[in-house]
Amino acid sequence: MRSWMFGGVYGTVLASALLAALQSEGTPYTPYYDAAWVMVTAGTAALAHGYAHHMSTHRPGSGIHRWRQLALTLVDEWPVIVACWPTVLLLLLAGAFGWPESPVTYTGLLLNAALLFAWGTTAALRVGYRRRSAVLIGAADATIGLVIAAANAVIK
Repeated sequence: MRSWMFGGVYGTVLASALLAALQSEGTPYTPYYDAAWVMVTAGTAALAHGYAHHMSTHRPGSGIHRWRQLALTLVDEWPVIVACWPTVLLLLLAGAFGWPESPVTYTGLLLNAALLFAWGTTAALRVGYRRRSAVLIGAADATIGLVIAAANAVIK
């Protein structure tokens, strides 16, 4: 459960940062290309995180063959990839329906902020926080997404 929550938050933040970074300035809008890059980066990040986790925790003689343990650790990173799917779906829909880039980017950033709120609130409730505290924790997580949106507005 812990890796599911961690991967969800990590993947959602990653998708937001990529969505903001891939926003074109003076070049043609390519939502399919952007969707592909979000997925490639999510997959690469999941593999890198899983490998780093394996290397930092695996001990020789632990009873599980190192390749099997590595495979199990990498499979455990699936939430990072799945958390990027809402952003990828939005980009695919934008490409299919010809939606303009700027509204798609801001919609995606707000969607991801809402998802971060949900991840934070759910995680807090699952570990025993009361509703009010859980909502505050969710709001803190959503703030990460809003900071990315604000940074995108300022930088671009």
